[in-house]
Amino acid sequence: QVQVVESGGGSVQAGGSLRLSCKVSGGTYWRGRMGWFRQAPGKEREGIAAIDAATSYADSAKGRFAISTDAPKRTLYLQMNSLKPEDTAMYYCAADFSRGSSLRRDAYTFWGQGTQVTVSS
Repeated sequence: QVQVVESGGGSVQAGGSLRLSCKVSGGTYWRGRMGWFRQAPGKEREGIAAIDAATSYADSAKGRFAISTDAPKRTLYLQMNSLKPEDTAMYYCAADFSRGSSLRRDAYTFWGQGTQVTVSS
């Protein structure tokens, strides 16, 4: 049973930074795609960054966010810089055994419970 657990959310002022972490546990071996999604109140959940052999970013994340992994620790990170109030959302980590980075929600099987990020102006 694969479990995905996010951490690192919080409140920050505009222009600040946060680093989110996501631990994938369960099973004896992990290899597949991982990604970060976010959902603001009243909006659809959107993919913002994904990684496998390559990385993918939504336009809203390019130049400000960086996705990375620590494979031995089976941990995914999202470094978020120059945060804006419009980045306020619940952030979700997702994983799947399939290969190839993807920002599509339907490309992922395993999801975390989310971690809240709030950016004040």
